Amino acid sequence: MAVLPLVTYPHPALKAACAPVTDFGPGLSTLADDLYDTMKAAPGVGITAAHVGILQRLVVLDLPEIGGRHTYVNPEILWSSGDEMSHTEGSVSMPGATETVTRPRAVKFRYQDLDGTVHEEDLDGFPAICMQHEIDQLDGIFWLQRLSKLKRDRLTKKWEKMRG
Repeated sequence: MAVLPLVTYPHPALKAACAPVTDFGPGLSTLADDLYDTMKAAPGVGITAAHVGILQRLVVLDLPEIGGRHTYVNPEILWSSGDEMSHTEGSVSMPGATETVTRPRAVKFRYQDLDGTVHEEDLDGFPAICMQHEIDQLDGIFWLQRLSKLKRDRLTKKWEKMRG
């Protein structure tokens, strides 16, 4: 297990759609462990392979509401609620920058585990927000794109100043 170098905004990997995982060999489990270590060191509660420049559909979340660490391979949202909620979001690839984002409160999604077995799951509240945030990343949608142009421009300027 290792802490991998994170790509930082505006790295091109954060705008690229990730390819589906097709190889469920031991390298996938190693990558998931490395992502977990990288996420904890960041620190964060969710990470994708894209955050370390690997364009594969792999997500690791670590939330008490879902019982701790979970790995999701090739996740896709099947349904989202009409009821919305707002929450402060950020990214391990843009440390220190946060803003309020509004998303559907609940989702149903399909994913595979590290062995390739298909599962469906329902999430509500903060875990649903986190899963949508990470699936967006897999689709090449960095969380800033969910902000109004005004908020996005203001936060981008603040980020550039923070980076020096």
